[in-house]
Amino acid sequence: MPQPRFIVTTEKQLRQQVSEWRLAGKTIGFVPTMGALHAGHLSLITKAKKHADKIIASIYINPTQFAEGEDLGSYPRTEKKDAKMLQVAGCDLVYIPKGSLYGEHHATSLHVGGAALGLETDYRPHFFGGVALIVTKLLNRVQPDIAVFGEKDYQQLLTIRRITSDLDIPVKIIGAPIMREKDGLAMSSRNQYFDQEGRAIAGHLNRIMRACAKEIKAGADIKHATDTAIEALLSAGFSSVDYVSVADAKTLKILPHSLDKNQARLLIAATCKGVRLIDNCKI
Repeated sequence: MPQPRFIVTTEKQLRQQVSEWRLAGKTIGFVPTMGALHAGHLSLITKAKKHADKIIASIYINPTQFAEGEDLGSYPRTEKKDAKMLQVAGCDLVYIPKGSLYGEHHATSLHVGGAALGLETDYRPHFFGGVALIVTKLLNRVQPDIAVFGEKDYQQLLTIRRITSDLDIPVKIIGAPIMREKDGLAMSSRNQYFDQEGRAIAGHLNRIMRACAKEIKAGADIKHATDTAIEALLSAGFSSVDYVSVADAKTLKILPHSLDKNQARLLIAATCKGVRLIDNCKI
């Protein structure tokens, strides 16, 4: 009997393997990525393996979530290295679509409300429409039992939960903890854009975020604490700060002055040496 292939490039190959696993009574876990993998991505594979028998990862740089002037053309492309990393991490199948996932006559878009509104949407209004579309397409192709997304993109995680609930997509969305470098910087494929000076500045982000969260948890006025954090980021060398905001952890409704009885999340987006970073933590 021929060995099952590890990398598939067509929808037919993908569905055939999934069908074989289904017939064998296996559950399917899914981790979508855009490649340029690091330890944070591999932690999603580890998380998925705790919830499903067979794990599929995808590598696809999705053009619909990049706006004009963003780094679609320069985004790192390391598919061979990524596939090897995924295999070592225990992934069972890698789906690397051949060509575009958007056909010549593609005319469908998705608009998501709820947690997708505000924060990132205020600065990248195209983003969650692109995310919603590609995630829906990939979930329909893979048809997994569970899918794992990292909490670093916290607003994205809640948005995907909203999409799957609203569109009755039968998949459980699982969040995985943020993986960090030794100095606390959240792991990201875009971290490799930094020169030595930029990387040193970026390392301040987590420390400033944690200090802000600690201050708010102790009862400080939210606006005062977040304004102080913005000043600290700019003083540390960040060129701009899009937001430092406190929101309800389930709805992302912004909490302007003080915490309510529900859990809250501190979310930050700031640019350092031309690299836009996002991060978040519980309060």
